[in-house]
Amino acid sequence: MADTDSARGATRARVVGALAGVVRWAGLLIALVLVVHVVLVMGNANPDNPITGFFADAAEPLALAFKDLFTPEDRKLAVLVNYGIAAVFWLVVSSVAARLIRRLG
Repeated sequence: MADTDSARGATRARVVGALAGVVRWAGLLIALVLVVHVVLVMGNANPDNPITGFFADAAEPLALAFKDLFTPEDRKLAVLVNYGIAAVFWLVVSSVAARLIRRLG
């Protein structure tokens, strides 16, 4: 019986660890998409290029309500600040969520 409980505990620990890892990686991937979009905008990437368009399209919904939080006249500054804040938000949220999963699991 003790071996069964030990095996269940080990399995649970692996599942919880894997779930926390997935959450953390998802947050990092979202932040990466936002940062790449910022870099492309700041570097004057061709907006008609499919890569630039992909990152712009992918970043917009990921920026949540941050995409128009600040409205400076300079578009580049607006993207840098708003999408940068959104990237930091996702890093913090995914980190906290991963810690909670590990602690509660």
